[in-house]
Amino acid sequence: MSADVLNIYRSLSRKPLGHWLFSRLICFKAPYFGSIGPRMVRLEPGRGEATIRHRRSVTNHLGTVHAIALCNLAEFVGGLTTDVSIPPSMRWIPKGMTVDYLKKAVGTMHAVATPAFEPRESAEGYDLPMDVVVSDPGGEPVFRASIRMWVSPKPAR
Repeated sequence: MSADVLNIYRSLSRKPLGHWLFSRLICFKAPYFGSIGPRMVRLEPGRGEATIRHRRSVTNHLGTVHAIALCNLAEFVGGLTTDVSIPPSMRWIPKGMTVDYLKKAVGTMHAVATPAFEPRESAEGYDLPMDVVVSDPGGEPVFRASIRMWVSPKPAR
């Protein structure tokens, strides 16, 4: 599916509202992500970037972006980046996530996902850490996550 996702992103991102439409399509496929209204702004093998706006639906009782909204943003961008980074013969699923909340999250959040190492083809499954850093509008990191993606061979059809 990685080539399909990347081709769809590349095709749509060149059009007006293309990033919005691509993000909506992903939220249609995985509806829970729609709760944070993410916007994919860059997607290529080895790097993905996405944003969420600071609005009431993602705000906690302190008036900042909720911690779990940041986790959802990290999984959104980390999953898509994994999908377009692994070899076509492989598949993935999140296996675990560790997070650090670095400071109050206020304003539009910008997440950048990168794999800890170059994904490879393998006859055996392996853990691929996907590192995600979320920054505030001033570029200050407010959140950091490491998502353990389990990458394994696709079953023979």
